Amino acid sequence: MPKAVPKSELDLGWKDIEPGCAVSQPGNASQYRCGDWRSIRPVWDHTKCVKCGVCYIYCPEGCITEDKDGFFKANLDYCKGCGICAHECWPKAIVMVNEED
Repeated sequence: MPKAVPKSELDLGWKDIEPGCAVSQPGNASQYRCGDWRSIRPVWDHTKCVKCGVCYIYCPEGCITEDKDGFFKANLDYCKGCGICAHECWPKAIVMVNEED
C-alpha cells in the first residue's frame, strides 16, 4: 500500500486538522509555519556574538541556523519567541524584542 503524502499547510482545510493539534506523522511539523502567533522575537547583535552556538544547541524548535559567516539566526517562520536562546546566550548577544518594533 503506498504511503500517504502529507498535505502542505496551504492545502489543509479545517476538517483536515487533527483535534488538539496532535502530531499524527513523525516529521510533519516542518510543513506548518507556526511562528505567526509569536509576540516577541530574538535579535542578534553580531558585535557581541562569539559564534559559540549555544543558542543553536538550546533552541527547542530547532529553528536557529548558522550562516556562511558563522553567525546564527532564527527562522522566524518557526520561532515561537520563547526566549531560551537569549537566556542562554552568555555574551548577551541576543535580545528579545516586541514583534511590533
